[in-house]
Amino acid sequence: MKTESLWELVVEKRKKLGRKDQSNIPHVKLRWYQMENQEKIGETFETFKWTIKDLSKLNTKKLYSQNFNIGGHPWRILMYPKGNNVGYLSIYLDAGTLPCVETRFSKFKLVLINQVNDKLTQTKETQHTFNARESDWGFISFIPLADFYDHSKGFIVDDTCIIEAKISVSHPELEKKVDEAAPPISVQVPAKPIEHADNPLPMDISAIPIDELVDFRGLGKVEKAFVPLLDEVYAKHPSVIGCQKKRSRRFSEWAFTALGRVLHFLKTKKVRDMDEEACSHLQILWEELETFRFNLTWLEPHVQSALGMKNYMERSAKVKSVKENVAALEMEMKKLKAMVASVEVDLEMARRELVKVEEGFEEIDLDGELGYGP
Repeated sequence: MKTESLWELVVEKRKKLGRKDQSNIPHVKLRWYQMENQEKIGETFETFKWTIKDLSKLNTKKLYSQNFNIGGHPWRILMYPKGNNVGYLSIYLDAGTLPCVETRFSKFKLVLINQVNDKLTQTKETQHTFNARESDWGFISFIPLADFYDHSKGFIVDDTCIIEAKISVSHPELEKKVDEAAPPISVQVPAKPIEHADNPLPMDISAIPIDELVDFRGLGKVEKAFVPLLDEVYAKHPSVIGCQKKRSRRFSEWAFTALGRVLHFLKTKKVRDMDEEACSHLQILWEELETFRFNLTWLEPHVQSALGMKNYMERSAKVKSVKENVAALEMEMKKLKAMVASVEVDLEMARRELVKVEEGFEEIDLDGELGYGP
């Protein structure tokens, strides 16, 4: 299936679902078109080196490098020292804040330097069209955190690690070819740029390193992590493969990647993880998956149940808060009752003592005269 045909299918599906039509937003349509039309030309990579010191003292979810300029554009590196909600070091290239109608294509490499053995340096390469919606791109699973923080591995020396960004910005000739070839589109400017999402959702498998892709039953390449999940589903629902056999290889790769993402999400997320951001993430994955015409009647109840967990989590938090308040008040009441009981004992002892001291005691008028006899 051609990219344009698949694009039309996605747009039509979103209309049926009552979703916002994004078909006229330039960077959305251009991105789908570029999947089939990007060309390789001469490349020159320029390098920025980022040295991160006092790594053990970092107490932040994500960390940005200073801004640097390559190819006439500003960039910075984004790193998640504890992983972007995964057990891996996550590293991205960030293009900063882009105008809503601007796109910037770039092929780049992200490099984690091994300071003990150069041969163990980790390099991952990809390409992306940066825009206001997707202003950063990279790898959520760069290397396992266990390997990164194991000082014997050589990635951290003297509490310091080094990350490099090697960037080849697209030549004007390539941008011109893509723009000329892309179907005419009208421009609609969103009210404001869409904010950075901590869990990027790449639609194009070219953004995934080759060594992380494997063939799935001769139908196309998908991420390694998805294969066991897809095999498990195929064993119970053989139709998931049958309905894709007549599709093109590219279409099948997209289809099984979309299915794998939903399965991986449901497999790895916990109930406690289902906040508003996670629910939005799953909703997007589910809408993408629905465009590929799988029979999903077996999966939909599980997805809807997961989406409903946001309300459960909100109510659960409220119940927990009220329970804690009741427990605190009960504890305070217990303390007050103990105090009252103690005071009651003291009062009873004081009354008994009063009876003893009053025995044989007769009160007289303190203002009466003392006198001295007749």
